[in-house]
Order: sequence, then structure tokens, then C-alpha cells
Amino acid sequence: MSMTITYAVYLTISAGITMGVAHVLHKRGRIFLLKAFQQQEAMTDSVNDLLVVGFYLVNFGYVTLALKYGAKPTTLAESIEFLSTKIGLVLLILGAMHFINLAVFAQLGRRKSSC
Repeated sequence: MSMTITYAVYLTISAGITMGVAHVLHKRGRIFLLKAFQQQEAMTDSVNDLLVVGFYLVNFGYVTLALKYGAKPTTLAESIEFLSTKIGLVLLILGAMHFINLAVFAQLGRRKSSC
């Protein structure tokens, strides 16, 4: 498998996963944010949109930077391993960002409710 095809597959899968996760988090996270922002819909929607933009910037930034790193595969098996490593790292970053955001907004919700 040529590197051009491997890169194209990596970028396509990474972009699809990132956009899919961002869509779900934006749609489903609104309820969580509404509680954290005490039902202030304008603030919730603004923060929700900004989180998606940040999510895209961090993930697409990582995906493009990671393109350069790692041993270049020369066989189909190496290409599959290369792709699984790169995509696995993207998934770990997406998961970590998700849990960090949840922790931050849970803490924010606790502070707001104690005031």
C-alpha cells in the first residue's frame, strides 16, 4: 500500500471519527451544559459551539502533526499497523478530551449550585 493511500485512509478515518464524535457531543452535551449553566440557554449554546470549535482544532491539529511521525510502512501489514496506531492515538485523545470536558463542567456545575 503506498504512503499516499495510507495517508488518505488515515485522514479520512480520523476526520470521520472526529466529526462524528463532535456531532454527538454537541447534540447530547447540551443537556449537561444546561445544568452546568443553570438553564441559561444562550450561554449554553455559545459554550457548546465554542467547545466544538476547540475540539476540531485540537483533534485536526494532532491528526495533521502526527502524519509525519512513525516508521513508514512498506507492506500491507505494516500499513494496517501504522493506521491502527495512528487512529488509536486519535481515539485516545478524543476520549481524554471528552473526560476532561466532563470533569471541568461537573466542577463548574458544583460551584454554581453551592453559590
